[in-house]
Amino acid sequence: MKINILVFGKISDITKKVSWEISGVINTDELKEKLSRDFPALNFNTCAIAINKEIIQKNTMFKNEDTVALLPPYSGG
Repeated sequence: MKINILVFGKISDITKKVSWEISGVINTDELKEKLSRDFPALNFNTCAIAINKEIIQKNTMFKNEDTVALLPPYSGG
């Protein structure tokens, strides 16, 4: 199974990329574990995760070719 990762803001500064493909993970918990190993500076307590443009709140299974976005905290005015 392959998923597409998109990152924004400070997260792209940490990863040094804005998008890439990843395989070998089947759910969001596994993805967090893998990305935490690959990028120790990532803090999943402060970012939101969206799958196919829908923000999720709990562990979610992936389907092949899903697009996962890691969204940093934001503020506006």
